[in-house]
Amino acid sequence: MSFSSLDLPKYLLKALENVNYAQPYPIQEQAIPAILERKDILGIAQTGSGKTASYVLPILVNLESSVLPSDKHVSVLVLVPTRELAIQVADVFKLFADAMPYRCKSVAVYGGVNVEIQLQSLRDVSVLVATPGRLIDLLSTNSIDLSAVDTLVLDEADKMLNLGFKDEMDEILTYLPEKRQNLLFSATLSPHIENVRSLLLKDPLVIQIEQQEDQIELINQSAYAVSNEQKGPLLRYLITEKKMKQVLIFTSSVHQANVVVQKLNQNRIDADAIHSKRTQRDRTAILKDFKKGRLRVLVATDLLARGIDIQFLPYVINYELPRSPKDFVHRIGRTGRAENPGEAISFITEHDEHHFKVIQKKMKKFVDTISAEEVSLLLASKVAK
Repeated sequence: MSFSSLDLPKYLLKALENVNYAQPYPIQEQAIPAILERKDILGIAQTGSGKTASYVLPILVNLESSVLPSDKHVSVLVLVPTRELAIQVADVFKLFADAMPYRCKSVAVYGGVNVEIQLQSLRDVSVLVATPGRLIDLLSTNSIDLSAVDTLVLDEADKMLNLGFKDEMDEILTYLPEKRQNLLFSATLSPHIENVRSLLLKDPLVIQIEQQEDQIELINQSAYAVSNEQKGPLLRYLITEKKMKQVLIFTSSVHQANVVVQKLNQNRIDADAIHSKRTQRDRTAILKDFKKGRLRVLVATDLLARGIDIQFLPYVINYELPRSPKDFVHRIGRTGRAENPGEAISFITEHDEHHFKVIQKKMKKFVDTISAEEVSLLLASKVAK
C-alpha cells in the first residue's frame, strides 16, 4: 500500500516524498482513513511504529475545513507525558504544516522552562501539544481556551496514567467541549486504558499493532555476564574497540547516568546525559547534538528516552536492565528500524540472570551471552595493550 491510497491530498503526498516516507506503517494504513472520517481511535502500538504521523497527517487535513482559531482558542489538543515527546510531536506537526495551503501554528508547552516565554507563543495556535501539569498552569490563569477543541489526542496514555497524571487529565477534560473527536494511543492495553477508553471514546476503531518479529530480528543482540565493577571498563572497551558512534546507553537512575557519563568523559569518550535533573534547554541541546551525530554517546533513563526518535540509530546498550520485558523491547527497538540493522548489547550481573531469562522468554528470542571468564579475558587483553 502507498500513501496515495489513503486519500491524502497531493501537497501532503509531496511533503511525504520530500522526507523519504516511502510507504505507510500498518498503524498509518488503518488510522489515517478513519481519522479523516472523524472517527474515534484506540491505537495500541509501540514507539517507533509510526503512530505520530498516523494522527498528525489526517488532523492537518481535517483542520483545513475547520474554523481557524482566534486569540486564545485552539482546535487540536495533544496531551503527552514528557517534555521531550511534546517537542517531538510538535516538530512533526511543523514539518508537515509547512506543506499545507492554510496557516497552521503548532506549539509545545511543558514544565521546566519559563512560562512567560511560552505564553508569548500561544496567540492564534491551531495545535497545542502539552504536558498535563503545564497545561493546567495555563488554564488556571486563563491563558488558553479549550472550548473550541474539536480533536483531542492522548499520546503515550499508558505512561501518563503510570506517572500519576490521571487527576490532571480528568481536570483538563472539564475544559473541553463534549462534542469532539478523541484519539487515544498507548503502548499497552491495560485496565487503566480500558477505563479511559470507556469514558472518552465513542464507538472507536480499535487498532492493535503487535511488535513485528522481523523488526526484532533486524537487531543483533548480545549479552555480557559481568560484575558491577566490570561494567564501566567493559563499556569503554566496547565503544573503543568497535569504534562505536551514536551509542544510546540506558541506566535505571539519574545518579547512575551521571556516573557513566563522568567515567566516559574521563577516558576521552564524548558523552552526555539527559534526565529529570537537567534543564530543558540542556536536554534539548544534548538531544539535538546526538541526533546530528555531534555527540558520540547519550546516556538516558527510560522516561527521558521517550523523545529519542532516530531512524538509523546503530547501537543501544543496556547498562542496567529495565524492570519490564516490554520496556526492554522498547529500549532495543530504538535500533533496527526502517529495515536497517542495529546492535543491542546488555550487561547481565549475577543478580540479573533470572530476570534476563524472563525477558528472553517474553520476547521469544534467545540471546547469546559472553561468559564472565571471556569478559575477564577481554578486559585483561585491553590492559595488556
